[in-house]
Amino acid sequence: MVVGMQGRTELPLFPLGNVLFSGGRLPLQIFEPRYVDMIKACTKSNTGFGVVLIRRGNEVRVDKDDEAPSIFDIGTYASIVDFNPLPNGRFGIITEGGLKFRVCSTREKDDRLLIGEVEFFPEEHSASIGEQFEPLVEILRRLAQDPIIQRLGVNIDFADARSVSWRLAELLPVDPETKQSLLQMQLPRERLAEIKRLVAKLQGFVS
Repeated sequence: MVVGMQGRTELPLFPLGNVLFSGGRLPLQIFEPRYVDMIKACTKSNTGFGVVLIRRGNEVRVDKDDEAPSIFDIGTYASIVDFNPLPNGRFGIITEGGLKFRVCSTREKDDRLLIGEVEFFPEEHSASIGEQFEPLVEILRRLAQDPIIQRLGVNIDFADARSVSWRLAELLPVDPETKQSLLQMQLPRERLAEIKRLVAKLQGFVS
């Protein structure tokens, strides 16, 4: 359940080295005490948290003097869809991406959990694929056969430009900053056009 979708709301933030896209699934192992407490609170209240890409810094803060990582200001709401207690007080969870949001400001709690005042973007509009992007659909069909992808249970609508662009964006072998730029696009066909360029570059067709 996404809370406070109208206007601004506070949301616990989880800075990561990965980008989460709408409809995508991201497995995480939770072991830092502040995130263990966050996940317990989220499961108790049936709410989620925000996943944001780290711009500079580290995911894990070992010493109390370690600075909070610098983050990108566009992230994705993460719902917990699977929860498994692990040894030593750890948790294994699977999250699913929801709406995107903009981080307007942040504060840090006493346990160093980052809290963001965020504003949610409207849901992206559905759009047909278009003939020029059909080759991308075929690429995605092949990638979707990977057993790891199938085990995550990700739903893909191959006729919807939103779904195809999100899944390709998360599966392309590009750096996190490039994925972040794809996340920040609000038009599915614009994202597909950039993915088409990236695929051509990966295949050596363009510099």
